[in-house]
Amino acid sequence: MTGTLLMRFLTRSLLSGNPIIRSRGVASFIWTTAKRTNAFLISGRVAFCLGLPTVCYLGHEAYRGIHSAAVVFALEKAEEEIIEQADYLHSCAETEKLYQLLQQYNNSNDVEFLWRLARATRDRAMVQGVPADQKKALVYEAFGYAEKALEKDDACFASHKWYGILLSDLGDYMGTKHKLAKSLVIRKHLERAKELNPNDPTTVYILGYWCFSFAELSWSLRKLATVIFGTPPTSSYEEALEFFLKAEEVKPGFYSKNLLMLGKTYLALKDKENAHLWLTKARDYRPITTEDKEVHQEAVQLLKRLG
Repeated sequence: MTGTLLMRFLTRSLLSGNPIIRSRGVASFIWTTAKRTNAFLISGRVAFCLGLPTVCYLGHEAYRGIHSAAVVFALEKAEEEIIEQADYLHSCAETEKLYQLLQQYNNSNDVEFLWRLARATRDRAMVQGVPADQKKALVYEAFGYAEKALEKDDACFASHKWYGILLSDLGDYMGTKHKLAKSLVIRKHLERAKELNPNDPTTVYILGYWCFSFAELSWSLRKLATVIFGTPPTSSYEEALEFFLKAEEVKPGFYSKNLLMLGKTYLALKDKENAHLWLTKARDYRPITTEDKEVHQEAVQLLKRLG
């Protein structure tokens, strides 16, 4: 009788009192705990010896275990929902809202928050009209999140990706020599990100952009790179094209800049037909962000030159 009452108490009070605990996993834990406690109490060998204090203690321990599981579940669920909301805001280019949302977690040690903080902070820095000093501060802030994310989990592809991107961004403030000196480190992190997640199109695109940049490196920059490296990093338009096409294969139309870079790469390779094809796609891409609008304008100008 005592065991039956305890089982009823556990199932009714805990399941009805907290809607979060209605999840299948926690509910299963409650039911299993109650059944085991009930069986233990009604066994003829020990029921007489236990007495009421022990019954209450078992009930308390069961409640404490259930309560802890419920709290952990609730926190994990809340974090999942924040991450989902963050990704949705990013997809809608709601840069300011996203930044404000994630700033609540700027002391987090969770890599999933950290790399998203790096991305959101960088996005905010790139918004048109942001004062130069504020932009610089945001880029350094974003790099701090990316660096911490990499420290916390170097098996996370996004940590490597955003570390590489932001290390490159820092070069805008630390000089061309620094940017060239870090170029191989940047590529190493991008390659690692691609290795960990080959289906992320933006990582593949950035590798293509890296190759394009070194393919068109000016004579003066090549000379500087020779001073830094002895044998400077090299690439080709063909290698850049391979990455840009691969990114488009992974996710067609994912990014206006990839379409533009395909057009520019084909132009560099003197393939006017394919250049026209991809520049037209870049021009006709529905603009959402400031960058999309800039891509549209550049594509229009390049198409005019092609005639």
